[in-house]
Amino acid sequence: MVVPTCCRLGQNMASVCLYFQIHQPFRLRRYSVFDTDRHYFDQHKNGEVIRKVSQKCYLPANQVMLEAIRQHEGRFRVAYCISGTALEQLQQYAPEVIDTFHQLNQTGAVEFLDETYYHSLAFLYSRDEFRAQVEQHRKLIVQLFGQHPRVFRNTELIYNNDLAQFIDQLHYDAIITEGADHVLNGRSPNFVYRPPHTSKLKLLLRNYKLSDDITFRFSSKSWEDWPLTADKFATWVNRINGSGDLCNLFMDYETFGEHQWAETGIFDFLRHLPNEILKTPENSFLTPSQIIDRYQPVGEIDVPHMISWADSERDLSAWLGNAMQSNALHELYKLEGPMKDHGDEQLLIDWRRISTSDHFYYMCTKHWADGDVHKYFSPYESPYDSYINFMNVLDNVRARLRE
Repeated sequence: MVVPTCCRLGQNMASVCLYFQIHQPFRLRRYSVFDTDRHYFDQHKNGEVIRKVSQKCYLPANQVMLEAIRQHEGRFRVAYCISGTALEQLQQYAPEVIDTFHQLNQTGAVEFLDETYYHSLAFLYSRDEFRAQVEQHRKLIVQLFGQHPRVFRNTELIYNNDLAQFIDQLHYDAIITEGADHVLNGRSPNFVYRPPHTSKLKLLLRNYKLSDDITFRFSSKSWEDWPLTADKFATWVNRINGSGDLCNLFMDYETFGEHQWAETGIFDFLRHLPNEILKTPENSFLTPSQIIDRYQPVGEIDVPHMISWADSERDLSAWLGNAMQSNALHELYKLEGPMKDHGDEQLLIDWRRISTSDHFYYMCTKHWADGDVHKYFSPYESPYDSYINFMNVLDNVRARLRE
């Protein structure tokens, strides 16, 4: 691997790239085989969840971010990727959260990234639908925040070489994915890389060890490094100095206040982290676009098979690990052509909303290390209940197509 000049000369620096994913699906209501109502989504539950997460996470976390940006006069920077389904529900149920994102945007220290509008698995099944959802999301980000995203992240960091080449053709400058051990092959995630057979696309890899220390282990009293404090974490970041350019901390925003409750001290950690990292003068916070403008790729990462940031396997098994999931996705995308020929705009929106990856995540039957995570997020009593409910909805969509 080619080592960057700054590291060969022994210059100590670590650019922290802090990026948060925000996504909420349109949850389905309980839908029986005899149901004929075209309103598939549980509006009461969706509103309840959005308002709860807004109060516990989005509003207090955004306030911490805003204060940090002001305190450090723009030296603290952060990036967000917010799915279209989350933005729609925030606009409907918690518009005050959108207001705080406008405040963050006005600081000039915040970047918004692109993804599929419906947080879907479209790339695996339809490149045309994938492109349509990416363009729809891009338009929404431009409309809401006036930013033209330069960096793309696919749903759940799902990625391979084919995706990189497709995104390169869409003229993005960088793509984000998981720094999985089996694709790094002993290399460090703390550099910029490039995907094979692309013209200019750069690849940013998540430092999953440091990211997961916050997202999963922060409140675990059985963890040998508990309690995790901002100054302790800053020392881990500082160890990158001289052996890497970056520290890519990518995580769900709901980590703050929702997955890790306020009582754990997670907001105090977040509040003090910028100051602790910036105590080392050479350190900085950069957005993904600033990262790729500052650093050149040090090598190529070849990812022929699909990876993701989900579960211990870092593959697609969270959504395609059993026959129910495969069948549901196959039947869903069989309807794409007839759906678009039909010309019913509301029916197309409904179809796209049920294409959101969460509906297939709920069908996961894993019972190993990651089983509890799936149970936590699922509103169903079992994966089988989720599958039956989904297929009942899909049958009604199919019936509307026949009309």
